[in-house]
Amino acid sequence: MKKKILVFAVIFFGFVCLTSFEEDAWSMSLIKLSSIIAQIEDSYYEDVDAEELSFASIRGMLQTLDPHSNFLDPRGVEYLREESGGKYFGLGILIQKHHTRLVVISPLEGTPASRLGIQPGDVISHINRESTEPISSYEAMQKLRGPKGTTVNITIVREGIEQPFDLDIERAEIPLHSVPYAFMLKEDVAYIFIRNFATTTTSELIQKLDMLSAKGMKKLILDLRQNGGGMFAPSIEMSDIFLPKGKSIVSVQGRQPYYNREFRAFQNNEYEDIPLIILIDDGTASASEIVSGAVKDNDRGLIIGEDSFGKGLVQTVFPLAENAAVALTTAKYLTPSGRSIQRDYSHLEDYVFFRNDVPEDEREITYTAGGRKVLGQGGISPDYDIAVSFKTLTINLLFKGAFFSYGKAFYTRTTPLSKKAVFPSEETAGQNRASGRILISKETVIDNRFLEDFKHFLKEKKFEFTQTQFDEAKAEIIRELEKEIFSSFWGIEAGLKIYRLSDPVVRKAFEVFPEAEALLK
Repeated sequence: MKKKILVFAVIFFGFVCLTSFEEDAWSMSLIKLSSIIAQIEDSYYEDVDAEELSFASIRGMLQTLDPHSNFLDPRGVEYLREESGGKYFGLGILIQKHHTRLVVISPLEGTPASRLGIQPGDVISHINRESTEPISSYEAMQKLRGPKGTTVNITIVREGIEQPFDLDIERAEIPLHSVPYAFMLKEDVAYIFIRNFATTTTSELIQKLDMLSAKGMKKLILDLRQNGGGMFAPSIEMSDIFLPKGKSIVSVQGRQPYYNREFRAFQNNEYEDIPLIILIDDGTASASEIVSGAVKDNDRGLIIGEDSFGKGLVQTVFPLAENAAVALTTAKYLTPSGRSIQRDYSHLEDYVFFRNDVPEDEREITYTAGGRKVLGQGGISPDYDIAVSFKTLTINLLFKGAFFSYGKAFYTRTTPLSKKAVFPSEETAGQNRASGRILISKETVIDNRFLEDFKHFLKEKKFEFTQTQFDEAKAEIIRELEKEIFSSFWGIEAGLKIYRLSDPVVRKAFEVFPEAEALLK
């Protein structure tokens, strides 16, 4: 096994060197790498993990290139296959880390988790009898996933049940939807959220568009916020859905001539004349920036939100073994106006965690099809800049899962207000109003009664806050409570819909749709 790993590392190093060095330098580099790895294995003062040593040498080489060239170990390869293939093998649950607790947000209908009765709000305290407290939600996801037909043991802590209980669950194939949410926000305005770009993205999007069209869609909001991208081809296909045949989508330029190519819309579709607004933020990257750039540079629609991440590089995945590969940056892409949106990554920490953009007067200037000025080297800039931020109290409550927990507590009648409320299935609206009791319906307004009930809940759970902090975050708290209560009674999509109706970025979209319509003329 050790020899196999050593050979694997040497082969990879040879692949890198062949792109950069003369033959003699390459041969010498291979000899040096082989000698170093062998020397460490034989002489280091304690045992080393030979596989991790090999992988680390590859990662170290790639770190000298750019932030997006990376090595995919067996776990990384499997994750890439799942994300790009639109399916994985697991239990079928949405999970989220709330402080130290791993909480089930929702079981997916028809999956092993759903059939075994796992409920929203359940805490997974152990996976295969190992505590979930010290691990991230991503690490937990990796532990829950595995080969089809294999079994994973989880320990559930459920409110109202005194003792935790164990479940042995057989993993099954779970669809991983790229387009998880699509609904009508208003009578003629549709909303679609795109999670990532995978092999199923285009077909999912067309299915959702057809469904919404049947419901009266006349205008569309496409939400690409926090969409980090994915596969290149679906970004071309998605752009083509909204652009007339022949319009430029993106061009690619590499050091090797065979990477150089321009991509244009190659078919006419029924959605080329629908007023379109795209929502972006600093988490919008890569493939989602290709779509945003194509729409903006062709003056096809409006962009609202915050500057996107600014990733204008293209990676090609080169398999090195059955369960190992390298994603190497082989080209850069340019939007239809000819600009590169790639941000400077010479200072990696600034690139990843901050936005130290190039001053505007030093950025490349190009123009859209209609003559509007656009800038390079800083992502996609929105037509309307709307930044969304939260108060410190709201962030803390979100991190600790307080809003989600309150929604579940209200739904299970364990808060003072919920014990006096009339739930949707209990009485007619007229009788409820006559009795003076609060009626929970889709017309329910989160007022002071809910806010006082929520404060009581926070105090019971020993969440610390001041009245000043609460008052400052009041509008945000109302939005979060509204979302969680609607989600508890009518499902996640209903909660997201009511949340989006009060979203400042979405509200701006409603306001400027006449401008998006004018672009089509």
